[in-house]
Amino acid sequence: MFNWSSDLSKADKKSKDYKIWKLEQLINFGLNREKLSEKEVKKYWKYLNLDPDKKRALKYLIWGKQS
Repeated sequence: MFNWSSDLSKADKKSKDYKIWKLEQLINFGLNREKLSEKEVKKYWKYLNLDPDKKRALKYLIWGKQS
């Protein structure tokens, strides 16, 4: 993942906020050959601030037609 606007050298990569931020970046701006963890996406789903169309598509892929 490429992100030129953030200094990640001091980020606590185990924190909840970092994990949510990284998931949002990957989903909204591209994976760049990284893979999403379905477990992580499900865990932080209600906290993710995503593009509405991408969120709807991802929801369909993860949970199917239910909900």
